[in-house]
Amino acid sequence: MKFFETELKGAFLIDLEPIEDERGLFARTWCRKEFEQHGISADWVQFNISYNKHRGTLRGMHYQIAPFAEAKLVRCTMGAIYDVIIDLRPDSKTYCHWISAEMSAENRKMMYIPQGFANGFQTLVDDTEVFYQMSAFYAPDYARAVRWNDPRFNIHWPDADRTISEKDQKIEDFDPENNI
Repeated sequence: MKFFETELKGAFLIDLEPIEDERGLFARTWCRKEFEQHGISADWVQFNISYNKHRGTLRGMHYQIAPFAEAKLVRCTMGAIYDVIIDLRPDSKTYCHWISAEMSAENRKMMYIPQGFANGFQTLVDDTEVFYQMSAFYAPDYARAVRWNDPRFNIHWPDADRTISEKDQKIEDFDPENNI
């Protein structure tokens, strides 16, 4: 794996290094030793998938607060997504900054998202599946969200008709007092 730390300290875009032959390919998607060499230590406790029927499906921006704050390792296993993360760590130099990456089954990129970040994505094609490794169990009372179009962040999403859950549409503007 090749690790590329983003401008948001602790967040990495990761390229797999497939070994290919006439049968196809093989690549590691997790190696505790390699991740620890980059300062990443996560004890994965839950794995999830998100299947999305239609292009333009937008999910996010979700996270959990302490004591159930979670790190995530996200990978698109079918289709393609525009993945966005926001640094919500109040003591960070990049507090409230965001970055994005296009991830697809074809490019096999992964995003490591540390605790204290919100994460969301928009599908770029029909029939898209996203695989998440989580470092904390889902805890509904500690789940939080940032609205996908909150003016505080001004996230630039791909042009498309969007499908967004009613719950995600009703998220109020970000308030640091209530969201961290």
